[in-house]
Amino acid sequence: MSNRLIHSQSPYLLQHAHNPVDWYPWGEEALNKAKTENKPIIVSIGYSACHWCHVMEKESFEDDATAAIMNAHFVCIKIDREERPDLDNIYMESVQVMGVNGGWPLNVFLMPDQKPFYGGTYFPNKQWKALLTNIADAYEKHFDQLAESAEGFGRSLNRSELEKYGLESAKTELSSEELAYAIKKLEDQFDLEWGGMNRKPKFPMPAIWSFVLEYAILKKDEALTEKVLFTLRKIGMGGIYDHLRGGFARYSVDGEWFAPHFEKMLYDNGQLMTLYAKAYQVSGEELFREKVTETIAWLEAEMLQQEGGFFAAQDADSEGVEGKFYTWTSEELESILAEDMRWFVKLYNIKFKGNWEDEVNILFQTKSYEELSKEEGLSVSAYVNRLNRIKTKLLEVRNKRIYPGLDDKVLSGWNGLMVEGLVQAYLSLGEEKALKLALANGNFILDKMYQDGILYRSYKNGKAYTPGFLEDYAAVIKGLISLYKATFDQKWLHTAKELTDVVLEQFYDETDGFFFFNNPTAEKLIANKKELFDNVIPASNSMMARNLQDLGLYFYEDRYLEISEKMLGSMKKLIITEPGFLCNWVSLYLSTLVAKAEIAIVGKGALAKAKEMQASNSSNFEIAASETVTENIPLLEYKTADSEGNALIYVCFNKACQKPVYEVADALAQFPSLA
Repeated sequence: MSNRLIHSQSPYLLQHAHNPVDWYPWGEEALNKAKTENKPIIVSIGYSACHWCHVMEKESFEDDATAAIMNAHFVCIKIDREERPDLDNIYMESVQVMGVNGGWPLNVFLMPDQKPFYGGTYFPNKQWKALLTNIADAYEKHFDQLAESAEGFGRSLNRSELEKYGLESAKTELSSEELAYAIKKLEDQFDLEWGGMNRKPKFPMPAIWSFVLEYAILKKDEALTEKVLFTLRKIGMGGIYDHLRGGFARYSVDGEWFAPHFEKMLYDNGQLMTLYAKAYQVSGEELFREKVTETIAWLEAEMLQQEGGFFAAQDADSEGVEGKFYTWTSEELESILAEDMRWFVKLYNIKFKGNWEDEVNILFQTKSYEELSKEEGLSVSAYVNRLNRIKTKLLEVRNKRIYPGLDDKVLSGWNGLMVEGLVQAYLSLGEEKALKLALANGNFILDKMYQDGILYRSYKNGKAYTPGFLEDYAAVIKGLISLYKATFDQKWLHTAKELTDVVLEQFYDETDGFFFFNNPTAEKLIANKKELFDNVIPASNSMMARNLQDLGLYFYEDRYLEISEKMLGSMKKLIITEPGFLCNWVSLYLSTLVAKAEIAIVGKGALAKAKEMQASNSSNFEIAASETVTENIPLLEYKTADSEGNALIYVCFNKACQKPVYEVADALAQFPSLA
């Protein structure tokens, strides 16, 4: 027997389609039923790779007795947070206002008008059944009190972000001292033993390390650069990284990057590919190249949809057990590796009784290849070649196991983040495969997910659905700008501008100068939220502010630059006091304080010079290049080659250009720094 979720595209909703709970997807049918029958609503939000979502489903939503209570007294709505992040934002904030720590599964009780009155995350079955009974009783006997409580939470959800966080529209006065203060606040939280931030569980948080690396380069601070590289080494050596196939898990439950929560999310891997490629560009360390190339191999082998899109996520569980696909008993390893077991044990800290629970081992590297190869009397390259042969052998065995669940929908915003990562891999490592994947993905997004002036968030089974949110537009725009830098095909840049104009028309709030996460005209919700704080994905407003700055420089669009600067001015006080939660904003602060160079290269050899410039450590510039003088974007207009048609490099700031030069080194010498 199935419920109404059977017609969904979402793998997460389909996982619940045969529950005895009479689940509805979010929509008019369920909301009208609650009003007509005067029943409270249960909104249960999760995602396909969520371990505790699976646990609660097995314990409660597959249990007939529990389902009977839910069906009798409530209208039950299941939501995939990855399809509807707007609803997740609203109801996650509501439980946090109630004093409950957020997380997934998220279970919130609403009045028929969608306003919340109680909520929480995972509930064991006994507790969940008791809660259902108590709320059903309270709804019948104390309706007015619940309605009053819901009204209060509804008012709280509708407070403006300016009021909530004390933001003030202010002139953007920036200083290197303020930026140094923000860096100091971040450094005070660094874990100097294991890398990352000094907290548990540990999330990679790419936005933090991207900013710190950018700052360190502009400051010419080698010690700070080394702290970033140290963190990236530790993450890349840890159990959070899949040493056989490539790709990073979402986070580690401990402070040493050892035991991951095993799901792999596309958005993490896109951002980490960008970061590791930049780290290789800065350092030349082969470890960083390895992480990039292996992650590309994972992406191509396990996440690539046949039309060129990338799937959303891989589950933490297989055969109902978290991490089973990725872990090994020592007996398994010994039977496969034979005499190679001796050195493999040292490399990955393998224990006879397991280094993790249930006597299994997570592959966990704590010594560098340099140290280990020396112990073996081998060169580093010989050691790594030997290791790669063993990885291939183990991967062949692992590939015969039952795979973790795959969330096979395509999300436009997450794909945009991966496009940027692939482009950076191409620019930093010369990985042609990365560029090929990025171009195919960019074309897929434009062909399949951008239709009739609307960017859609989700795609599956040949169908784009759910109009995109600000996150989708911002991340796709970011990806398209990256594709222009890799190819200098102006279609990418013009489409990025086209999407930006859609965002300004449909998402921008003139009253406070920020963008709504959802399009307020698309669907009536109880609150229209604005996402300001950077998290595992940078805030959609911070991404959009940086896009506006970049496109403002390419197209000489003063309005774009003014809006970006106004957003930065409003956020400035918060940025400096809480940089750990606003690092993408601090990156905008940095690129505004140390003005981004506007680079135009025109003439024969322009593309080669552009590629050479992009292989340099500096990233504080926007670059346009053309071999011929044709109809061009404004940044290239009125720039010419030399008298013989050879490429000249123009370094400009605020539309004013220095004397053109021939050599990349001479152009880079004109860049400002913080040193």
